[in-house]
Amino acid sequence: MQRVDSEEILDSDQCPVPDAETSLRDLCRINRWFGGVATTRNLVERVSSSIGQKHFSLLEVASGHGEVPRVAASQLAKKGITLDITDLDRVPSHLRRGHRALVADALALPFRDESFDLVSCSLFAHHLDPENLARFIDEASRVSRCAVLINDLIRHPLHLALVYAGFPLMRSRVSRFDGVASVRRAYVPEEVRRILTNGTRAAESVEISTHYLFRMGVIIWKDRPSRKAEFQTLNASAA
Repeated sequence: MQRVDSEEILDSDQCPVPDAETSLRDLCRINRWFGGVATTRNLVERVSSSIGQKHFSLLEVASGHGEVPRVAASQLAKKGITLDITDLDRVPSHLRRGHRALVADALALPFRDESFDLVSCSLFAHHLDPENLARFIDEASRVSRCAVLINDLIRHPLHLALVYAGFPLMRSRVSRFDGVASVRRAYVPEEVRRILTNGTRAAESVEISTHYLFRMGVIIWKDRPSRKAEFQTLNASAA
């Protein structure tokens, strides 16, 4: 299944605010039910267990409503891991009132070096072509102190079939169109590995894991010189 990079409606500046809001609510449910929250939770837990840290400041890039890290945080709190979350999105109407949030470009993050312990994104990487994905990873690595976390889809024919089967669960026409487009433009782990190997300056040590229902988790570690240029592919349970 070849990657097809087509624009999604939610990315468009012409997407009406009510349609965008309904689609973002669809995404919240999909992330809760089908592995999105669990993947981010697993990535944060992996970082915590690896470095022995229990509290993290986290920048969620292309956050939308910012639900994924917050639901993950509520689950992680039961294990003594806490997150201090800041949302960032380029579209002001996507951000939730009451959250610490700002409007900015993911490819030019308005922060000094090492401003956050973690820089995270969910369902954002597939929106970027390989060149811009490499740019984002370098920029996110600059801003992070510990690691960059990428939570995204895996392109696969069965995944595409599941999206079509899930149309009745989606209340928005935008969600149905974008769900198909997202799977078609998603990466597979080997493609992400090549982008990190050939296109970025920041990656010193990387773990790529596969999760429930065609989710991919990527941890791009910082300051681990003993494992420089090491790549691992892991199978992870999102239960």
